[in-house]
Amino acid sequence: MNDTPGWTSPGSAPSDGQDGSGIPRPTTPADANGPASQWSKDQPPAGQWSPPTGQTPPPTPGRNWGAPPPNPHWGRPPAAKPGVIPLRPLGMGEILDGSVKTLRTYWRTVLSISVTVAVISQIASLLGQRYLVPTTPALSPDATPAEQLEQSLQAAQDSLIGLGPALLVTLVTSLVSAALLTVVISRAIVGRPASLGDAWREARPRLLQLLGLTLLMVALSLAVIAVGLLPGLLIGGSVGVALIVLGGFGAMAAGVWLLIRYSLASPALMLERQGVVSSLKRSAKLVQGSWWRIFGITLLTQLLIFIFTMIIAIPFTIVGIAIDGDGFSGLLSGSSTAFGWPFLIVTGIGGVITSAVTYPISAGVTVLLYVDQRIRREALDLELARAAGLPGYGPTPGNETVGG
Repeated sequence: MNDTPGWTSPGSAPSDGQDGSGIPRPTTPADANGPASQWSKDQPPAGQWSPPTGQTPPPTPGRNWGAPPPNPHWGRPPAAKPGVIPLRPLGMGEILDGSVKTLRTYWRTVLSISVTVAVISQIASLLGQRYLVPTTPALSPDATPAEQLEQSLQAAQDSLIGLGPALLVTLVTSLVSAALLTVVISRAIVGRPASLGDAWREARPRLLQLLGLTLLMVALSLAVIAVGLLPGLLIGGSVGVALIVLGGFGAMAAGVWLLIRYSLASPALMLERQGVVSSLKRSAKLVQGSWWRIFGITLLTQLLIFIFTMIIAIPFTIVGIAIDGDGFSGLLSGSSTAFGWPFLIVTGIGGVITSAVTYPISAGVTVLLYVDQRIRREALDLELARAAGLPGYGPTPGNETVGG
C-alpha cells in the first residue's frame, strides 16, 4: 500500500479481466462448464476423476457418487470486518448500516465536526433571513396575474441575492465537514479512530482542490440548465413556453446523470490525492456500469434523510409558531413580512439537530459507495485487510492507517 489515504493506486476494472493487480483472473471450472447445478455423474466437471464406462465406482463411506460436488464456497469463513463494514462487496443495507455505525462508534469526533458546521450554517442562515433578505412588497389586489407572477419572481430573486452570503458560508462549512468526515470514515473502515486534529491535518491540504471541484460541478449544472432553457427563452410565446418545459425536463435528467456520474469524485480527490479533473475521470470510471445501482442507493439515502428531517422539523416548527404567535399571525394577515426571532431560533435549533445527524450519514454513504466500487473492481478489500493488520494478508504497510 502506498503512503496516501487511497489505499492503492487506481487499478483495472472488472471489464479488463483483471483484479487490479495486473494479473488476469483464473478461470474456474464453473466458468468453463456452466453452473455447478448442471453436473452429473456421466459428465463431471473438467479436472475431476470419473469412473470408466460401464463400471461402478467403489463404495466410499460418506461419499454419494450421484450427487453434485459440494459448493466450494460452503464453509468459507465470513469476510473480515476490522471496522464498520465487512471487507467484501457491500449491499445497500450494509452501506447505510456502515454510515450509522461510524456515527455511533466515533460519535465524539463525528458530532464535534457536524454540530460545529451545523451551528455555523444555521447562524448564517438565520442572520441572512433576518437582515439581508429584502422586505417583500405587498401584492396589489388590482394586479393582473402576469404582474403578480413578475412580482413573485422578483421577490424570489431578491431573496436569493440577499441569502448569497449565507449560502456561501454554508457551502464552505459543508466542504470542510465533508473533507473531515471522509477522513474519519476512511479510517473507521479499518477500525482505526481519527481525532479531530488528525482529520484536520489530513484534510487541510485538499480543501482548495475540493472547493474547486465543487465550483466546477456547480458550473456544469448551471451550463446544463442554460442549454435546456435558453432556446425557449429566446423564442418566447407559447412555443417558447413549451420549449422551456421540455428543456427543463431534459436539463433535469442530464443534471441527475452528471451528478451520479461524478458523485464519487470527492472521495477520490480526498483519499487518492488526485487533481480535480483526474478525480472526475476517476469517478466516471468507477460509476461506469453501476449508474443505476448508485443512483438507487443515493436516492434512497436522500429520501430517508428527508423523512428524518421532516420528523424533527415539524415539531420544532409547531413549537416556534406557538412561541411566536404574534409574528406568525402578522405574517398571515400581511401586516408583517418576516418571522420573529423566537420562531427563527426554535427552528434553527431543529435545523442544527437534523444537520448534525444527516451530514455524517450522507458523507458516509458517499465514501462507502466509493470503497464498494473499488472492492468490486480492484480488490481493494485485500489492501484494506493489510492496512488493518489482519493476519494472512501479507506484511502490514509502513503507513498502516487509512488516511495518513
